[in-house]
Amino acid sequence: MSGQRENWGVKDYDVFYFDDADLSWEAEDAAIRLVHSSVADLGVNVEVRNQARVHLWYQQRFGASYPQLTSVRDGIDRYLISCTCVGIDMTSRELYAPDGLDDLASGVLRMNPRHPIPDLFRLKASDYKARWPWLTIVPA
Repeated sequence: MSGQRENWGVKDYDVFYFDDADLSWEAEDAAIRLVHSSVADLGVNVEVRNQARVHLWYQQRFGASYPQLTSVRDGIDRYLISCTCVGIDMTSRELYAPDGLDDLASGVLRMNPRHPIPDLFRLKASDYKARWPWLTIVPA
């Protein structure tokens, strides 16, 4: 749609999983190492996160509280920008996009009303616009 390579401007790819049986950093780090070794030959940056652990570090990193999640979908529902609330279940191959795909296809960035943090939205949306200038930001 933009005329650029499909990965142009992409800083990283996210791999999320949910394991509330082991909230230790060591367990998440083992998953990170496993995924990194699996994609090492692709030359891409992959961020792996256990969504069951996000509430343990989110406030310290971003300065905003974050609830304990119950699933990966629960985490996707809380992305800061609505059109990025998209995921694919790698087992079922099911697409999950609670806000649909129209804004994503049109390049429209809106604050997610399910996770409204205007300052963080503006920072993330500005970062996206710096990489993809054709995007439209709907002010928060």
